[in-house]
Amino acid sequence: MIKFVVAAVWISLATLGAVFYAFQATQARQSADPPPPLFGGLDYMRTRIVSVPVVGEGRVQGYFLVRLAYAVQPGKLAKLALPPDMLMVDELHTYLYGNPQTDWANVETIDIEGFKAGIRDAINARVGDELVHEVLIEQIDFLSKEEIRDNTLRRRLAPPENEEQAAAPAAH
Repeated sequence: MIKFVVAAVWISLATLGAVFYAFQATQARQSADPPPPLFGGLDYMRTRIVSVPVVGEGRVQGYFLVRLAYAVQPGKLAKLALPPDMLMVDELHTYLYGNPQTDWANVETIDIEGFKAGIRDAINARVGDELVHEVLIEQIDFLSKEEIRDNTLRRRLAPPENEEQAAAPAAH
């Protein structure tokens, strides 16, 4: 009989200890601050595809096509007097024309990190506050004038997609 009493006391203490431990662990998790989200709760703003003509040697060399996303402070973004996408596109054009030393036709010479930091710094300097924290590139291309001409010429000379419909007269 004594064995049953000892076993019952031991089971009761083990259960009480497990409940106490679970309660303490739950309290510790609830009182701890949640980890901050990546980029600290910033909003993301995307631009449309922006086409910037690249001028060199007195003529258009080609077109720089880019789509960017910006990690911005939501409260500061709402305080802007002009639409944010206009500001971002204007600063992109200003930065690209202000830095003609970048040769977009030669991929090896492009400093992408410098480009992103330059855009971010230019926007923040214009606003006068740290509005943009990170510039993310979604798409970046350079099309030379020759590539554009070749693509246009190919489209004009290409046969119709459905030759049977092109050859068949229209029935009324």
